[in-house]
Amino acid sequence: MAPNPFTGFVFYIFIACAIIIISYTCNFYYLAFLSGRRKENQDTVSIGEPTVTIHLPIYNEKYVASRLINSVCDLDYPKQKMCIMVLDDSDDNTTEQIAELVENYKGKGFDISHIRRGTRQGYKAGALKYAMKYTKSEFVAIFDADFIPPTWYLKRAIPYFAKPNIGFVQCRWGHVNENYSALTQAQALSLDFHFLVEQKAKSNSHLFMNFNGTAGIWRKECIDDSGGWHTATLVEDLDLSYRAQMKGWKCLFLPDIVVNAELPVQMNGAKRQQFRWAKGSIQCAIKLLGGILLKRKIAIDAKLQAFVQLTRHIVFPLMLIQFLALPILLASNVNLYIVSFLPVVTLATYLAMGPGAYLFIIHNMYDKNRKEKAMAMPYLIIYSMGMAVNNTIAVIDAMVGKKSEFLRTPKYGIVKNTDDWREKAYNLPFSKTTLLELFFGIYGIMAILIAFYSRNPIWIPIIALQTMGFLYIACLSFSHTRFKRGNSKMDYTKTKEEKMADILHKLAVVGIMAVICFGAYMAYTGYQNDVYPMDLSIGLFDRIMASSEPKTIMTDINTIKGYLPAEGNPVWIFPTDTTNFTRIQADLDVMLASAEKISAVPRDSSAFHTGMMDVSLRSEILQEQMMDMVPYMYASVSNILFASIWIAVIIGIFAILKRKKQSLEAFDKSEGV
Repeated sequence: MAPNPFTGFVFYIFIACAIIIISYTCNFYYLAFLSGRRKENQDTVSIGEPTVTIHLPIYNEKYVASRLINSVCDLDYPKQKMCIMVLDDSDDNTTEQIAELVENYKGKGFDISHIRRGTRQGYKAGALKYAMKYTKSEFVAIFDADFIPPTWYLKRAIPYFAKPNIGFVQCRWGHVNENYSALTQAQALSLDFHFLVEQKAKSNSHLFMNFNGTAGIWRKECIDDSGGWHTATLVEDLDLSYRAQMKGWKCLFLPDIVVNAELPVQMNGAKRQQFRWAKGSIQCAIKLLGGILLKRKIAIDAKLQAFVQLTRHIVFPLMLIQFLALPILLASNVNLYIVSFLPVVTLATYLAMGPGAYLFIIHNMYDKNRKEKAMAMPYLIIYSMGMAVNNTIAVIDAMVGKKSEFLRTPKYGIVKNTDDWREKAYNLPFSKTTLLELFFGIYGIMAILIAFYSRNPIWIPIIALQTMGFLYIACLSFSHTRFKRGNSKMDYTKTKEEKMADILHKLAVVGIMAVICFGAYMAYTGYQNDVYPMDLSIGLFDRIMASSEPKTIMTDINTIKGYLPAEGNPVWIFPTDTTNFTRIQADLDVMLASAEKISAVPRDSSAFHTGMMDVSLRSEILQEQMMDMVPYMYASVSNILFASIWIAVIIGIFAILKRKKQSLEAFDKSEGV
C-alpha cells in the first residue's frame, strides 16, 4: 500500500539519512582495512639533539599543572637544548602554583619561563600564537595540562624528523584512568579507534591526518610556513595541520610512542569536549574544504578522506532525524525491512554493520587486553548514541556561524580508581542540552511502545540502544552536577547558601524525574486509548481484505466499530469528511450490511464474488483513510497542550536552578571569595 505524501516524505528522508550514515561507517571500515594492510617503514635516522621548545598551555588546572611541569622537567634531554614555556592564562590559584614551581626549576638550571599574556583572547590558539613570537628553536613540542610525557619521549620522537619535509609527528594517547568508570572506558575505546585505525591508516597511506593538539612535535618552519596558529575555530590543531598538508608538508603518526593522559571523569566535561571537537570540525570544513577540493596537487583519495574527516560529525543530526522519523513510519505501517520477507536478516545486517564489525576491528587492533576492550564496546555504543543531541547542537552552531567561547575540559588529577573528584573545584553543571536529551529519551520510550504495538519488534533493540544512550547521558549530567561556587581559588567549607542549593538541586532532580515519569505514563495511556485502537483497526482491515468468510468479516467490522469513536475528526487542520469518524462509522455500517447479504447467497454465485470485492475495496479505502489519520492522533490539540505544559514545567525547574546558581555567584562576588 502506498504511503500518504507526508509519510512518503518522511520515508525518503529516513532512507537518505541511512545511506549517508552507512557511507561514513563503510569509510571507517575502509580505514580499518588500510590500517591493517598498508605498512610503511618510517625513517628514524639520528639527527642529534636539536633545540626543542616545549609549550604547555594551561588555564585553571590546579590539580594537574604541577604533574605536567614535573613530567616535562624529567625528560631525558640536554637542558641547554630544551626550553620550556608555561603558557598560563589562569585566573585562579593555579598561577601561584606554577610560579613557585617554575622558580624552583629555574634554580636547578632549567630554561623554563612562566608566560602570562594578561588576556584569554584567542584562548589556547592565542596562547600558542603568542608563544611563537619568543620561540627560537628548531622544533616545538606541545602538551596539554592533563598529559604525562614519559622521560624518553623526545629522544624517541625527534629522530622521525630525519626527512626535511616532515612537518609534525603525532603520538598516540594513553589513558591513565581508563578503568575509572564506564564513561572513561567508552572514551578510551573511542580514542583508540581514532588513533589505531584512522590516524594509523592515514599516516601509512599518505592521506590527510590531523594533529590532535597535544602529545606531538612540530617543525617550527612548518608552523611559520603554514600561517601559524589561527583563532577562528575551536580546533586550532586540526586547522593548522590541514593547512600544513595543503602546503605540501608531510606528517607521521607514531603508534608505538604512547603519552598517557587523563580522561574526563565528569559527564558534563566529556560533553563539553565532544561539543568542541564536533563544532570545530565543521568550522574547519567551512574554512578549508573548498581549498582542499580545488587544489590539483592533492590526490583524489586524500581529498575524499579530508572531506569525510571534516564533515563526519554530520552523522549525529542524521541519527536524530532517523530517530524522530522511525516511530512515524512504524505507526504508519511502512515496511522498513531490508528483506521484507525475512526480518531476521535485517537485524543480522545491523549487527554485522555495527557491533560485529567493531568487535572484529578490536580483535585486530590489540595484541593484549582484547577481551577487556570488547567488554567496553556496549559502553561506547550507548555513549556515542547518547552524544547525538550534544553534537548535533554543535554542528548546527557551526553551520549557522554562531560564535562560542573555547570551554576547556576540567581535569581533577584522577589516576587511581579510588580517587574522587566530586568535591573538587571546576565542577560543571548540567546544561540546557540535558533537557533535549530527556525529551529524546521519553520519545524513545514511546517509540519502543509503537514498535511493539505495531508488531515490529525487530526495531525495539535498535530504538532501545539510542533511548538508553539519551537517558544515560541525561542522568549522568544530573548526577555529576554539584552546586559549588563559581570561583575556584581555594578549597573551602560549604556555606549555608550552598547547602541549601544542594538540597534544592536534589529536590529539582526528583521533581524532574517525577515530571518525566508522569509524562511517560500519560504518553502510554494516550497511545493505548487513542492510537493503539487505530493500529488494531488497520490490522483488522488487512484481515478483512484477505478473508472469504462473511461471518468473520462481520465480526471484524463490529470489532472495528467498537475501537473507533462514534464521532469527531482528529484532523484539526483543514479537516475533511474522509477523516470524520461519523462518516467512517456509516461506511462500516454499509460494509456490515453488505457482509450480511453476502452470507445469504451461494459462494459460487456472481453476487457473492461481487459483494466480496466491494467489501475488500471499501476496506482498502477506509484503511488508507485511517492511516492518514494516525499522525494527527499523535498531534491532537489535547496532546499538544499537555506536551507544552509538560515541557514548560521542566523548563521552569531548570530556570529555578539557574537563578539559584546565579545567586550563589553573586554571593561569591559580594563576599570577595
